[in-house]
Amino acid sequence: MTPARRYPTIGRMATRTSILILFDTRESMRCLSARLLAALCALACMASHAADPAVALFYGANPPWDELRAFDVVVVDPDHAGLDPRPHQHADSQVFAYVSVGEVHPSRAWFDEVPAAWRKQENPAWGSHIIDQSAAQWPAFLADRVIAPLWEQGYRGFFLDTLDSWRRLARTPEQRARQQAGLIAAVRAIKQRFPEARLIFNRGFEILPEVHDLAWMVAGESLFQGHDPAHGTVTEVSETDRQWLLARLGEVRERYRLPVMAIDYVAPHQRQLARQTAAKIRALGMIPWVTTPALDTLGVGAIEVLPRKVLVLYNPAESPDVFMSEVQRLLAMPLTYLGLVIEYLPLTSEVPAIDLTGRYAGIVSWLRDPSVLEGTAWPQWLKAQTGKGLPLAVFGTFGVQQDVGTLRQFGVTPPATPPDADLRIVMQSPMMGFELPLRPRVVGLPAVKLAGEGKPLLGLQSATGEQWHPAALMPWGGYVLAPYTVGQMPGNQGERWYVNPVAFLRAALRIDATVPVPDVTTENGRRLFFSHIDGDGFPSQFEGGGFRFAAEVLRDEVLRRYQLPVTLSVIEGEVGPKGIHAQLSPRLEKVARDMYALPWVEAATHTYSHPFFWSQAEAAEEEGYHLAIPGYRFDMAREISGSAEYINQNLLPAGKRTQAVFWTGNCVATPSALAEAEQAGLLNMNGGETTITRSRNTWTRIAGLGLQRNGHFQVFAPNQNENVYTNNWTGPFYGFDRVIETFELTDRPYRFKPVDLYYHVYSASKPASLNALHRIYAWVAGQNLHPVFASDYIRKVQDFNRMVIARTPDGFRVRGDGRLRTVRIPGGQPATPDWAASPGLAGMSPAPEGQYLHLSGPAADLKLTAPAKKDVYLAEANARLSSFERRGRDLYFGLSGNVPLAFALGNAQGCRLTAGEKRLHPHHKAAGLDHYRLEHHAESAFKLDCGA
Repeated sequence: MTPARRYPTIGRMATRTSILILFDTRESMRCLSARLLAALCALACMASHAADPAVALFYGANPPWDELRAFDVVVVDPDHAGLDPRPHQHADSQVFAYVSVGEVHPSRAWFDEVPAAWRKQENPAWGSHIIDQSAAQWPAFLADRVIAPLWEQGYRGFFLDTLDSWRRLARTPEQRARQQAGLIAAVRAIKQRFPEARLIFNRGFEILPEVHDLAWMVAGESLFQGHDPAHGTVTEVSETDRQWLLARLGEVRERYRLPVMAIDYVAPHQRQLARQTAAKIRALGMIPWVTTPALDTLGVGAIEVLPRKVLVLYNPAESPDVFMSEVQRLLAMPLTYLGLVIEYLPLTSEVPAIDLTGRYAGIVSWLRDPSVLEGTAWPQWLKAQTGKGLPLAVFGTFGVQQDVGTLRQFGVTPPATPPDADLRIVMQSPMMGFELPLRPRVVGLPAVKLAGEGKPLLGLQSATGEQWHPAALMPWGGYVLAPYTVGQMPGNQGERWYVNPVAFLRAALRIDATVPVPDVTTENGRRLFFSHIDGDGFPSQFEGGGFRFAAEVLRDEVLRRYQLPVTLSVIEGEVGPKGIHAQLSPRLEKVARDMYALPWVEAATHTYSHPFFWSQAEAAEEEGYHLAIPGYRFDMAREISGSAEYINQNLLPAGKRTQAVFWTGNCVATPSALAEAEQAGLLNMNGGETTITRSRNTWTRIAGLGLQRNGHFQVFAPNQNENVYTNNWTGPFYGFDRVIETFELTDRPYRFKPVDLYYHVYSASKPASLNALHRIYAWVAGQNLHPVFASDYIRKVQDFNRMVIARTPDGFRVRGDGRLRTVRIPGGQPATPDWAASPGLAGMSPAPEGQYLHLSGPAADLKLTAPAKKDVYLAEANARLSSFERRGRDLYFGLSGNVPLAFALGNAQGCRLTAGEKRLHPHHKAAGLDHYRLEHHAESAFKLDCGA
């Protein structure tokens, strides 16, 4: 059954004949025209875009919840299996249920309960049955059998559809009166049973005089663009029909002071028409929603979601585990830096059936096999997506080397002759030759040249004048083909980029540089710092004299000395009484308890037996894939939730709980391992290979944020530990201080990563490695950082994956979970916020590339195009905002951090800062900023008084 057939409404598709009948039964067109002018005037005068909620209707089986969070109200079909609204009910975004009042479709769960006598007539356009509203028991049935179960499921709002279907049953004034009276009673029954329910009426104009006080909003369909279900087409609404609906909606606004909504329909590929239609509706002071007839795509409303998800195609035959594929190793970082959320899609899967329009920012592929897509459905599917305006970025090969017809569809064609020895480069874009110089490559040169529109990024020419274009930007996106993607360096120097991947992806995916980008590296203008410790080597003996465990040295000379937040993990099989050092366990457990008692130490588990290779350990191929604990066989629950509970019960003081699991061994967590951690309520981190240094200065050594696996997300460590910098702990053991190079190279010219001081307990086992730790801590002390716990960072990454950005009429809307508090404006002219019109925005500061905007909570509406003002703002802080309020030119705010507070305020000249009753004075002033320092970690009652 098609989705469209499940949502009947006469209003959606009144034919020209039925509309004329409606006119005849209401008023003459002469009166209508006069009232139309009055209605339009009222609508224009009363329009208040900021006050009216943004509403979306999505009736598909799998609502895109992350994106729909941008809307104040989301209407869904509650009959889809597994659809639970409760996790998606937020203070600023409510989920309503679709309810057909006038008709019932056989697919509805309550269809069989409706007495046959009430099902008076079939609506052939939708395959539904019209309900006799005059049936005496119908109001109670609607409230008890339809609404009550939805209320129990968590819905508190209802979109009441088919409120004019009774017309098909009423031919006389008496019949119309009985039907209307029954419908009025049905609506009243809902509000009597559920007084707090919010009701959106879809039309129902005839009953509004009696029940308008029960309506929260009134909607009307097909104002500019309508849908004809009989022919399956979308059409422009006639002027006559539009005038009639405008008059009705204007009357609702003028007489009843209710918000009105117009729902229009376009074809999936008509995205620009959807935007134009929504703008016309909004200009009339109405709430728009323009979508496809099946209402199963993300349409355009009072706001438009700017999709952040990107589909990334890879070939499992080339990389059985996506962890090792080029798309993950090389593209994850640039994609996430651009603010995109990656969904990996293997070529072995079916082509997606859902419409990607409005939900995805683009498609990216990286394939090695030049013919892998030939004879499959993928080329035509990709062409169809680009035809709908979805950009495509191709790396490596098109996958259809021998399919000249398909290549021409993408605007390229094979050259007529092969390259010769005189091949030379005739043009080169600045984004090419990024980390390696380019040279002509006769062997392996892809047989591709532009056949039409396109902008070559690299052009080669033979002695005969034949052209090759192995890289280009195209109307549909762009491509960079091997061998001009990355080059292999000699020895173990690894790969280098031929193309700047950030610049290319930004251009090919048509990313708007003015759109805010969620950023996990920074909060309140300062780069994040955290430290996490893998528990390996807890019982190792310190080699610097005396019988001390490495853990004791770490406790005494590092953790007690540097009072910065750190997340410490232990391996139960090393420390606990059932592990491999059972005789040492009492002493080791005491050391662990001492460390966990420190206020700045957070707890994590490094599992029970430290699996070396997770997939092999899980498959029980042999027991050598983890520590050889006597009598133990690998058990996933014991490894993760079991070891966490051991820490909770035996090592932690009251009030502390284990927060995370740090992956062990190769750090390639399996889907079941991720699921076990999630079920146990544990965060997770480790993996990723960020090891860029000055001697290996390449972006190929910067990993992404993590990896999605079967609906679970593995968070990568921002950078690697001392094992990598000491050649797998073979020396030099002072080598870990080169991580400072990594910290610096992932900050400028782009801030890709926070600072993560990540090491093992065994770093405290040797004087050289211990001294390296002291040097790193000294470097950290010299930076203006924002110290947090590892759990804070992990939650920011999770929030990054869910955060939604939407375009509003005068700026942008940002909504998330409140963990991630920074968005970055990538470049160009710095934003000049209208502070008074930007609720949720607390401040700003320069970024290495662009500008950071500081959010005060989970949501913000940003107006960034105001003339420069001298309003005060938070420029930077080493702590999180616990509260923030702007009252005129004054600020009221609180800060909560992990170290003594330091912060700066902009445009605060002449203002007076107090904390409670105490007057505070700037520590120093520089570049228009007032800098403050306090001795304590939190203050809830700052007031910046700047006068009227």
